Amino acid sequence: MNSRQVAFNVLAPGVQSIRGELDTAIARVLDSGWFLMGPELQAFEREFAAYHGTEQHAVGLGSGTDALRIGLLALGIQPGDEVLVTANAGVPPVAAVVAAGARPVFCDVDPHTHTLDPDEIDRRVTSHTTGMVVVHLYGHPADMPAIGERARRYGMKVLEDCAQAHGARLNGRLVGTWGDAGAFSFYPTKNLGALGDAGALLSADPSVAERARLLRMYGWKRKYVSELHSTVSRLDELQAAMLRVKLRHLDDWNAVRVDLAERYLEGLPEWLVGPPRGGVFHLFVVQARNRDALKAHLADSGVATDVHYPLPAHEQTPYAELARGPLPTTERLAREVLSLPMYPELSTENVDYVLKALRVYGA
Repeated sequence: MNSRQVAFNVLAPGVQSIRGELDTAIARVLDSGWFLMGPELQAFEREFAAYHGTEQHAVGLGSGTDALRIGLLALGIQPGDEVLVTANAGVPPVAAVVAAGARPVFCDVDPHTHTLDPDEIDRRVTSHTTGMVVVHLYGHPADMPAIGERARRYGMKVLEDCAQAHGARLNGRLVGTWGDAGAFSFYPTKNLGALGDAGALLSADPSVAERARLLRMYGWKRKYVSELHSTVSRLDELQAAMLRVKLRHLDDWNAVRVDLAERYLEGLPEWLVGPPRGGVFHLFVVQARNRDALKAHLADSGVATDVHYPLPAHEQTPYAELARGPLPTTERLAREVLSLPMYPELSTENVDYVLKALRVYGA
């Protein structure tokens, strides 16, 4: 075993760095005796909305996937509608479309950003297409001006999937505020992560936010009286309290990620394709034609890596029957992408060690 080990991700140091603040928040909830749908949730919703702008409304939910599903329903997507979605962001965006009763229509991606290719909208839209899920993959914003123009042209709703892009900006504007709504995951590994599952929906349209609030708890406008069909998806008080603490640190943590990414980018060997600048680097993803061999070499060197994602959704059993032909860029990237270690507590010395291991492989 190599003497140096570089973890792909570690969560404990980030928690310990703000442990006192988290302990205070947890104690506040325990002392209150209020654990669901209480003041911590209301405060987090206000603070998360305010972070994104004065016109925004936030609705806390049980997970990021629930935020996508409820977001689609709150935007008026109906059973049988077609929703455009990419296949390279794992299963959750596609699963959410299906759970909302709609039909996923798979689109290919831009080879540089790995996000939805706006030209694919023109190729895939039909008279049954009513919406799209736009994933800001790896923390890099999609081309929202071009996507928004097409959405207006075709009369489609846009739900941004911001699970990997908390705090990312495009032309100075935060992701999640470009479309009709933005869905966020606070899974522990995210740039803004809870200590368990949690999510939120963001929208500048108060009617969308109000419908999402109904959908998150049995369609209740008043207790025990349902206005519409729904189940339950709640962001609990403990998670809300901890997210309030962590939200205050988000921009600083993102700045560290950007600095680490710049160090990677400056030192990457020429034979390796690096990611574009401009995002918040939830993941630092490179491309290599010999990806599996490179992954094995890095493992032998003590560097842990991962693949996001090895099998596109349109090639997985539950969704293959929905595919309408190949997605060549998506399929190529699935064979080539490799995620290198990236988290705020990653030392510059370990970044340099990873770069050295990459150079040794290419020598």
